[in-house]
Amino acid sequence: MKVKRVVSNIATRDIAAAKCFYQDVLGLDLLMDHGWIATYGSQEEMSIQISFASEGGSHTSTPDLSIEVDDLDAAYERMKSAGFSIEYGPVDEPWGVRRFFVRDPFGKLINILAHIQ
Repeated sequence: MKVKRVVSNIATRDIAAAKCFYQDVLGLDLLMDHGWIATYGSQEEMSIQISFASEGGSHTSTPDLSIEVDDLDAAYERMKSAGFSIEYGPVDEPWGVRRFFVRDPFGKLINILAHIQ
């Protein structure tokens, strides 16, 4: 057996609120919309990972989701321009990532990161 996909499900009564954060700002594609569930993602192949953490690193709260982007500064500016409050960073971490934390419309703490090259 091989795991083919991992999907994170966030409970909400306001499905449409995801569009601004996940599609408009982060640029994910709307892959499925049945009215009661909307799934955002990418047609590109992505890694499957599940992390278990006692903290978020650098003594931060454990984020609910981590999203790797190719241009952290652009993601940061887009989040700020869209009115989302940055809760941490951006900061270069000693383990080789640059990141910031932001809350999505559902109160989930999102770790936006890029590997430092």
